[in-house]
Amino acid sequence: MSEQMKQPSPELFFETVNAYQRTAAIKAAVELDLFTAIGEGKEIAQALAAQCNASERGVRILCDYLVIVGFLTKEDGRYRLTQDSAIFLDRRSQGYMGGTLEFLLSPMLTGGFENLADTVRKGGTLSDEGGTVAPENPVWVKFARAMVPMMMMPAQQIAKLVNTDGNRKLKVLDIAAGHGIFGITIAQQNGAAEIVALDWPNVLEVALENARNMGVEERYSTLEGSAFDVDLGGGYDVVLLTNFLHHFDQQTCESLLRKVHSALNDAGRAVALEFVPNEDKVSPPIPAAFSMMMLGGTPAGDAYTFSELERMFRNAGFSESHLHELQATPEQLIISTK
Repeated sequence: MSEQMKQPSPELFFETVNAYQRTAAIKAAVELDLFTAIGEGKEIAQALAAQCNASERGVRILCDYLVIVGFLTKEDGRYRLTQDSAIFLDRRSQGYMGGTLEFLLSPMLTGGFENLADTVRKGGTLSDEGGTVAPENPVWVKFARAMVPMMMMPAQQIAKLVNTDGNRKLKVLDIAAGHGIFGITIAQQNGAAEIVALDWPNVLEVALENARNMGVEERYSTLEGSAFDVDLGGGYDVVLLTNFLHHFDQQTCESLLRKVHSALNDAGRAVALEFVPNEDKVSPPIPAAFSMMMLGGTPAGDAYTFSELERMFRNAGFSESHLHELQATPEQLIISTK
């Protein structure tokens, strides 16, 4: 049926107005460790209630809701995990992402949407300190500690794209390194790679801990401060800009990219991981909607199209840029050559 022939319905309105319940439900299920309990074989409400130290009524209603929104299935009164829930929400899984809620639902992020009308009027975060881009914002320690499971798969794919020449010596600068997993994975796949991680001092403590735990500490050094202010040094073969450019306006991005260009050797590459919407800026849904996150949390950030990103790199002196698809992530990779 065409859009014109459909009967008017308030369904989308009610779904949207009540969408806060979806967030609350997944948060509660993770806090109760509900998905792990189901994965361990507690499939009926009574058994789940005992396992999760909760009321049977509460568990039944929560589980039914999770079936409705797609996190569980239900048959003959028994709840089971979907494939996605088994991988990402069962604590026993290597892909467990429940810990990311510590960052994704932190007051710093959610607070940016408490008065969105005023944010829209202003055109950016209402925070006087600059929201998530405030200097030494402690939210990035939460990010560093929480987000490794979500970033592991793209990190492995990026490392393969960067390490195209086997164990050729690479000097890599990881800007806004956070957890450090992008640089660490490159070092794991290439025994001749040396990583310099740049971030705030409190965040770098997490990156160093991860580098130590993953066996690359001897080839992992740090540079403290803001990428806009510190001397980056030079002679880098690769500069990583993972989930960074979208926090700033285009002019600020170009300013940093000029600095990155100067820090690269003659054959160097800048590697940026970004949410890249189509030119219409409304598709695909997840990359396009990321601009809303930037509206609420930053003074001037955005989800940039490839043409916008390519122009930034070109204006900063890069000769060519290419877009690479990555599996199992809504983000894409831009590799720009000096």
